[in-house]
Amino acid sequence: MTAAARFDNPLRAATPDSWVSLARVRWRELLVDHANCEKKAASTALSLMFAYPEDRQLATALSRLAREELRHFEQVDRLMRSLAVPVTRQKPGRYAAGLRRPLRAHEPARKLDLLLAGALIEARSAERFRLLSDGLPTPMGELYASLERSEARHFELYLELAARACAPAQWQPRLAELAVTEAELATSPDPEFRFHSGAPI
Repeated sequence: MTAAARFDNPLRAATPDSWVSLARVRWRELLVDHANCEKKAASTALSLMFAYPEDRQLATALSRLAREELRHFEQVDRLMRSLAVPVTRQKPGRYAAGLRRPLRAHEPARKLDLLLAGALIEARSAERFRLLSDGLPTPMGELYASLERSEARHFELYLELAARACAPAQWQPRLAELAVTEAELATSPDPEFRFHSGAPI
């Protein structure tokens, strides 16, 4: 499955400049959380494959995506080793939990919401990779520039899967609703610093 460029970026708000400035200073912590995010992204794709085994097109597309996310984790892990950044255990941030909170529990709405939430997370990741590709240590900036392109493809893939699942009159308004929640989480004051955290306090 290929994701056409017919999908606009779904984000409703830009990442705060204050977050970008902090990330350029605290890039070591950023790398640690980024590695976790890549594992979570692979896990999300696998979870959807288990939840909807009868959807073979979804399974094929997300199997490829999961492998790519794990390759990204390996790239980040190698970079951490080369930059002497230790692995540390982190508490989950508020972003993913906050984005899951409004998701519906009944089918087929649950499937649609999970796909749209996946698209929003990938779109936010692509935006932040783009913002951070300059102003970071050279190997990290180069990696982030390449990952931006991958994450953009990923959000388009999730939107394509959502568009295949139901009519535009169903998925587009729901995407707009969830995008409001995502924008609030990504921009409002946040006491923790994470790859997807909000404005630093």
